[in-house]
Amino acid sequence: MKRALVLSVLIAVGGLSLAAYQQPPQPAGPTPGALAATKIEKVKDNLYMITGSDPTDRSLFSGGNTGVFITDNGVVVVDTKLTGWGQVLLDRIKTVTNKPVTTIINTHTHGDHTGSNNMFPATVEIVAHENTKANMEKMDAFKGDGAKGLPKKTYKDKMTLGSGKDRVDLYYFGRGHTNGDTWIVYPSVRVMQTGDMFAWKDAPLLDKANGGSGVEYAATVRKAVAVANNVDTLIVGHSPLRTVPELKEYAQYMDDLVAAVKQAKAAGKSAADAAASIDLMTKYKGYKKERQTGAVQVIYDELK
Repeated sequence: MKRALVLSVLIAVGGLSLAAYQQPPQPAGPTPGALAATKIEKVKDNLYMITGSDPTDRSLFSGGNTGVFITDNGVVVVDTKLTGWGQVLLDRIKTVTNKPVTTIINTHTHGDHTGSNNMFPATVEIVAHENTKANMEKMDAFKGDGAKGLPKKTYKDKMTLGSGKDRVDLYYFGRGHTNGDTWIVYPSVRVMQTGDMFAWKDAPLLDKANGGSGVEYAATVRKAVAVANNVDTLIVGHSPLRTVPELKEYAQYMDDLVAAVKQAKAAGKSAADAAASIDLMTKYKGYKKERQTGAVQVIYDELK
């Protein structure tokens, strides 16, 4: 019942939950349930993931999955969860290393991935795509004193931080979840971090206000697949570790979703009727349909 209520709220705001992502309604600090659900897990060698959770249950929600990459010079943190989670992240990191956090990378603008930027020391360098910085500057959380949490370094197409075993490659492949989604590759451990471009096995949240696109989504994902030849494991936005074949499947799923929307639109169906009638779960085992309504509406709007 609780889950259904949350989903109905998401649908009521267009299925995007954008306000919730940029300024999520939450208690003053992490709830006991969310704290218990948030763990640090070893991905490979010196790379860890601090788990997030599915945002459909706000009582257990901490934000997106956080990457923790331990280098010779310090710790690179990818995404800082919701507001108020900075100390929790630092506490979790201290269980695996005493090195300081030197760098934060934000995969995109949403508050469940950028919310605790401001809780880290000013000496920490914050990095994001140039469009993500522009999107973040529009958020109330980064106005006034909050501006200290904005990225200090940006890039356009690709950026490399560090070298050798400490190398981290940042890529921008095009529009999808937003217009500034960063894909991160850790070459030495053969891992890619996708942000919310691959968050779960379901339709994506498409943030029109921040340049997202359902029509371009599959092409963007395939560009990421093309550079993942030396990748074994994916840290995704809001679900367990995935593989490159699963990412390839997600691109095909998005192709099929857009094709189905185009067919429904050509047949004269409304976006709501199309969302109700499109069923890709038979073809794509393990996928859900919980976020399809919002995605279909955005794709309809793009096709006008």
